[in-house]
Amino acid sequence: MRGTPSLDVPLAHARSAAYHKSMSAADFSHVTTWVFDLDHTLYPPEARLFDLIEVRMTNWVMETIGVDRAEADRLRLHYWETHGTTLAGLMREHDVDPAPYLDDVHDISMDSLTPDPVLAAHIRALPGRRIVYTNGCEPYAERVLAARGLSGLFDAVYGVEHAGFLPKPERGAFDAIFALDGLEPTVAAMFEDDPRNLAVPHELGMRTVHVAPTRADAPHVQYHTDDLSSFLQTLL
Repeated sequence: MRGTPSLDVPLAHARSAAYHKSMSAADFSHVTTWVFDLDHTLYPPEARLFDLIEVRMTNWVMETIGVDRAEADRLRLHYWETHGTTLAGLMREHDVDPAPYLDDVHDISMDSLTPDPVLAAHIRALPGRRIVYTNGCEPYAERVLAARGLSGLFDAVYGVEHAGFLPKPERGAFDAIFALDGLEPTVAAMFEDDPRNLAVPHELGMRTVHVAPTRADAPHVQYHTDDLSSFLQTLL
């Protein structure tokens, strides 16, 4: 009868969802270190915080190279695509001092961020060590965490300065941070919005989770979610 299959669909979906939840939890049962990117990972892209940073980055490119805003915007994106970050491109091609650059580009308002007590509770419940690793700087990361109500939840917060200003996705950046932390990749998981930054963690044996509105089609992306809080809840 035609009505019967439609009655079974919700039940089938429920069984499928339950299976995937249990599978995800089992796949992460060995994890003892949880590594979180910051921008667009621990806050939603809709906050548009990075838009403010990009304006200040473009200003640096304009002043450093002496080009107009349109060309500076093009170069900023080119440096990001070629070197991993705008800062890396400015350092390598124009010998820019990273310290004042990092201070200036991250001197932005946090008004668009709001506390997320549900996310905080799920992060707090994760077993083992929890760290933040960002291509930004540590002081900026601490400000973001405070605005999101996530302060005090992490055992360490690492910025690009802790990797000698090498940016993700470079292997040397991960090696530096993981050595500093004493992290063992085979019992760790990485949460990132930029799929490029999951390639090395996957190669090292970490669980990799892409946090973004749409999933990247790449073999090093093992899991995807557009809602970090809900994903963590399935692991708990």
